[in-house]
Amino acid sequence: MSDLQTRFEAAVASSKTLSERPDNASLLKLYALYKQATDGDVTGRRPGFTDMVGRAKYDAWAALKGTGPDDAMSKYIALVDRLHAS
Repeated sequence: MSDLQTRFEAAVASSKTLSERPDNASLLKLYALYKQATDGDVTGRRPGFTDMVGRAKYDAWAALKGTGPDDAMSKYIALVDRLHAS
């Protein structure tokens, strides 16, 4: 396992121990970066307008289309570090 993968998994675990719940924008970014790092580009159909949460998640993930897994992992780690610092 690479050092980046190890740091990413540690950041995922650390994200669950934040002292305060992040704002919705940060939560969406965490979700999208995690999905991009672990699953790659978004697949499937965009949820309908009645599923606002699913649609927001889909859109956040779709905005990262083409981002490589290593880049997504690095950005996830940096975001978790910023959230812990604040």
